[in-house]
Amino acid sequence: MDLRKLQRVIIDALEDVKAQDIRVYDTAKLSELFDRIIIVTGSSNRQTRSLALAVKEEVQAHGGEIISIEGLETGEWVLVDCGDIVVHILQPMLRAYYQLEGIWGDKPVRVKLASNKKLVKASEDMADDE
Repeated sequence: MDLRKLQRVIIDALEDVKAQDIRVYDTAKLSELFDRIIIVTGSSNRQTRSLALAVKEEVQAHGGEIISIEGLETGEWVLVDCGDIVVHILQPMLRAYYQLEGIWGDKPVRVKLASNKKLVKASEDMADDE
């Protein structure tokens, strides 16, 4: 699946389950394993699990592949490996503690959030990633 389409499918799935503070980062120059990291917050164990399962179902429904899902048991930090994109779904305390944006956030990607039509803060041109 095309990277932009996969990114949009994942973001839409996350928004459908009310993910909070969605951030997308271009990691193509940082890692050869994946091109994007998406970091989101879920308010509870149940929501983080629901977010991960929503991503899995939508990606598969659109012909994409899920490599693996880690962390469903506890639901505190769930990682969904979608191949070119890795999704980190964290509860607020873990997100604040691990500060993944500091590791992967060198190059934010600008995306429209369908739920409120605003843009995620970014430094790239939207034409590059929409």
